[in-house]
Amino acid sequence: MDVVALYTQIEKTIEINAGVIVLENHSGFPRNEANLYLIGRRGEIIWKAEKPDPYTYFTRVRLNEDGETFSAYTLGGHACELELKTGKLISVIGFQ
Repeated sequence: MDVVALYTQIEKTIEINAGVIVLENHSGFPRNEANLYLIGRRGEIIWKAEKPDPYTYFTRVRLNEDGETFSAYTLGGHACELELKTGKLISVIGFQ
């Protein structure tokens, strides 16, 4: 599936049944937006990942083995677990 970035450049994509998870570069990305989102098969944005802090960006993402969640890290020092279907936070651990 061909994906076009919303604001910056695409750092990583992960193809799943529902579409493609996209992680965009945080540099220059709008502060009030999540740079991690899911694009559906028709090109529509299904969800934008819930951020643990409104002033941080995601830097890494990976699918978890359970097939229902994924993990992401932020510039603000958060390790997050999120729901694959909704992009909502399940848990957050702060580290520095």
